[in-house]
Amino acid sequence: MAAVRKKRKTFNQINITPLTDIFLVLLIIMMVVAPMLDQQGLTLSVPSAQEAEEQVKESHIITVDVNARGEYMIDDEVVAESALTDTLKENSKEENNGLLIRANEDATHGAVVKLMDMARSAGVFSISLVEE
Repeated sequence: MAAVRKKRKTFNQINITPLTDIFLVLLIIMMVVAPMLDQQGLTLSVPSAQEAEEQVKESHIITVDVNARGEYMIDDEVVAESALTDTLKENSKEENNGLLIRANEDATHGAVVKLMDMARSAGVFSISLVEE
């Protein structure tokens, strides 16, 4: 006797009822939790302008200006590239909070990178960069 094969019906419909149930449960959870999140809040104290001014005056940061010609200026005095590392070492003893590089918008990338390398070799590792 030959084996009789049954033909299966093809399944061509998707049952979305379980998916809808999951979304409804998640929606209810979010509706319950959302008001609780809003009540916690954060207490922030914003510093006044006077406190910020005092803090800037107390900071000990070396400021080096780099102009378009690739010259380095500390306290409005031009410092030769060969003496820059030594000058940064001397200034970092007194002003040990880092280095602020104020680069002219026409200053070359190479001059700024060279200054950063010199600062690292002088022992200054906190470096900030501002374009003017």
